Amino acid sequence: MTQPSRSRAPSLRRAAEHLRRQTEGSAILEFAISVPLLVVFIVGIFDFGAAFDQKQKIEQAAQEGAIVAAAQPTSDLYSDLAPNPTPNSLPPVVTAVVNSLTGSAVVATGACGTVPAPTTSGMTWTYTMKCPTDSLVVAINRGWDYSSGTPSPQAVGTTVTVTYPYHWRFNSAIQLLFPGTSSYAAVTTVTESATAHNQM
Repeated sequence: MTQPSRSRAPSLRRAAEHLRRQTEGSAILEFAISVPLLVVFIVGIFDFGAAFDQKQKIEQAAQEGAIVAAAQPTSDLYSDLAPNPTPNSLPPVVTAVVNSLTGSAVVATGACGTVPAPTTSGMTWTYTMKCPTDSLVVAINRGWDYSSGTPSPQAVGTTVTVTYPYHWRFNSAIQLLFPGTSSYAAVTTVTESATAHNQM
């Protein structure tokens, strides 16, 4: 009677060992599948957070630019009843925007260079700068007006619009984990505006 139990014991041990190996193998497989997904989620959370942070910083730069622009004189905006192509009152606005973006580490110190000559459309002057490879666009509309009701009091102000791209890192993580997968746009243009009433 003892002989059958002895022969059964090794077979039970082998079966238990085989089951343990299968369990370990499935755990390794589950880990191998879940780690890339976890990495994608973490990179995605970080990337969307960074994009929102940059959006807030660009909005703040537009607000600072609008405050500076509203305090500038309007006497140099026109020459001979036509918009002045390069009014001296507007480069300080662009400098304020660039300084704000530099201070918040959106652009590197000195990356944007000097303020270029703007393009003009009506009461809007648009400055396009390379910082150093991405385009920073600052549009200054000195003729924004607000009126409510009829007849209405009219308020004249300045709108500053700042446009700068955000480079997504999420796309690189997807390509690294799953080579050959289709990718979405790696760059998104962020545009923010702010308005302030003219003081002068």
